[in-house]
Amino acid sequence: MHTCSIPPPFTRVHAVRFPFKMAATMKKGVGAEDVNVTFEDQQKINKFARNTNRMSELKDEIEAKKKSFQNLEDASDDLMMCEDDALLIPYQIGDVFISHSQEETQEMLEAAKEALQDEIKALEGRVSSIQGVLGDLKVQLYAKFGNNINLEADES
Repeated sequence: MHTCSIPPPFTRVHAVRFPFKMAATMKKGVGAEDVNVTFEDQQKINKFARNTNRMSELKDEIEAKKKSFQNLEDASDDLMMCEDDALLIPYQIGDVFISHSQEETQEMLEAAKEALQDEIKALEGRVSSIQGVLGDLKVQLYAKFGNNINLEADES
């Protein structure tokens, strides 16, 4: 088996922990054999951990954008219930509120909703891409380490 020139304490791994929600850990259990961890293996484990962390961040960002989208939907619904067409509606642009007619405000809300939907779709595409990479890495790492590695989500 090929090993790299990593200093001796790192050539055999019994337990590796990463501070991520989904961790790649090496287990030393009853009947488990020592497995040499090459530099390439460590790179794959690190890539798995980084991608897991990034996917978690993207999912949080998607949730925040979905909440913003729901707020825009609610504002749009409330605006439709407004009976006075001559009423000027304040619309926030940056840190400033600018008054617009009901129709202009409705158009601006629709444009903002479309932009948010596009952003959400793009983020979901990135999550899917990362899930594909994680799936490939899981197959490779489980093929080499079997039950000696845990790549599943922590329940905490």
